[in-house]
Amino acid sequence: MNRKATALDVAKLAGVSRSAVSLVLNGRGDGNVAKESQLRIREAAATLNYTPNAIAVSLRNRRSRIIGIVSDQVVTSPFDGNIIAGADAVARSQGFVTVVMDTELDEARDESAVATLLDRQVDGLMYVTVGLRPLHVPLNMLRVPSVLANCFDDRPEAGLPAVIPDEVRGGREAATHLLGLGHRDIAFLAGDSIRPAAPRRIQGHRDAFEAAGLPVRPGRILEAGWDIDAGFHGAMKLLDGVAAPDRPTAIMCANDRLAIGVVLAANRLGLAVPQDVSVMGYDDEFRIASTMVPALTTMALPLREMGATAMTGLLQELSVEPEDHDDGGEPAGHSRPGQTLVPCRLVVRESTGPVPAGRA
Repeated sequence: MNRKATALDVAKLAGVSRSAVSLVLNGRGDGNVAKESQLRIREAAATLNYTPNAIAVSLRNRRSRIIGIVSDQVVTSPFDGNIIAGADAVARSQGFVTVVMDTELDEARDESAVATLLDRQVDGLMYVTVGLRPLHVPLNMLRVPSVLANCFDDRPEAGLPAVIPDEVRGGREAATHLLGLGHRDIAFLAGDSIRPAAPRRIQGHRDAFEAAGLPVRPGRILEAGWDIDAGFHGAMKLLDGVAAPDRPTAIMCANDRLAIGVVLAANRLGLAVPQDVSVMGYDDEFRIASTMVPALTTMALPLREMGATAMTGLLQELSVEPEDHDDGGEPAGHSRPGQTLVPCRLVVRESTGPVPAGRA
């Protein structure tokens, strides 16, 4: 057969009606078409190498099968692109295509980016950010089912569902790892309170000490910033000129770049990692944490998992939506509020070890 096979060709080969072919190949066969007929239809479609015309299906269903993704800097950032990769993998597995627009941290472009995607008749929207942060959600996102990934709505009236990392649990598991190695004097270079991840990780850190029945020593939690030089200077304050009995045996860091600075400071002072001081990072930053010397023990942010979870929830919501889009300018109220917490993962490498002899 030189021409492309049609649904009618499949129906004739399978000995069924054309409508039965449409129902089965569009995922609506159960309850409408007998199991034996469904099997014949799929076998006939495979024999004829038949695939439904995506444009025709979209016109019939009034669905574009396109998901719009707005990011603040994920596309141009080396850090969080895995969120979009996870979302795109789920979308493709369900026959959807993703279209991404990056605002490059310009909040003034948020609403216009969403409007551009809506003009392309996207079925749903996702907003993705680099780093956990509150988001002033563009209200035109409410015209279609929408979800947030790695960010959360700062306006209760908008109420979009959000998928974010479980930072409290991550901070708790990081501290628990160090406590399990025998460390009791643990310092925490905690980033800064401007970003919501830091206070959540601090809470988890304190929770771990409380669960172990231990106090957190005064002055052992420091807001240091997020970069390598902040880690270096923070570690120098904790370690330089401090006698061994008074210096922390482990330093936990709010990200891997801080941990790099701590390792550099330890090297400057002639201290071995982890023999003299254990160092723990956070994020499992690509091409940094695993290639450091020593390789960093860290908490891996669930970037790909967040994207996949957010997209899965969005597609589930689309599956129960009416066939037609909201045509007006008022919010359709599709999305349901709530936050989904995705756990971080402990990655044990070479930068943490048992408490030094005599310091247990």
